[in-house]
Amino acid sequence: MNRKSLAAMAVFALVAAGLVPLGSRGSYIGPNLANAQNLGWRVVSGAVVDVNSSPVVGATVFLKDLKSKAIRSYTTNEKGRFRFTGVKMAEEHELWAEMNGRKTAVKTISSWDTRKEFEVELKLK
Repeated sequence: MNRKSLAAMAVFALVAAGLVPLGSRGSYIGPNLANAQNLGWRVVSGAVVDVNSSPVVGATVFLKDLKSKAIRSYTTNEKGRFRFTGVKMAEEHELWAEMNGRKTAVKTISSWDTRKEFEVELKLK
């Protein structure tokens, strides 16, 4: 690697770390700007299905905010569907479903995921 490439990588690393002022009036561009895209709310929705991929009516779906530890729940409708609105994009969440002693795998919803509409299928084991 030549000196020019190393210098460019070093500058990029400093900018990414938020240590170099690049914005107007000496403002910093870095992680805070990157996280700004995840401010706001998302919708988490999907379906709960059985091992044959048939919809499961009446399953309880749980959405846990990993920061506050708050858990919300939703009972699937006649098509096995669920929907959570007002989910903070800046927080990490876990999502799973349960019914009659059976449970799905836990899905993680990352704060780095920029989707405003998060659609997922949960399969009961």
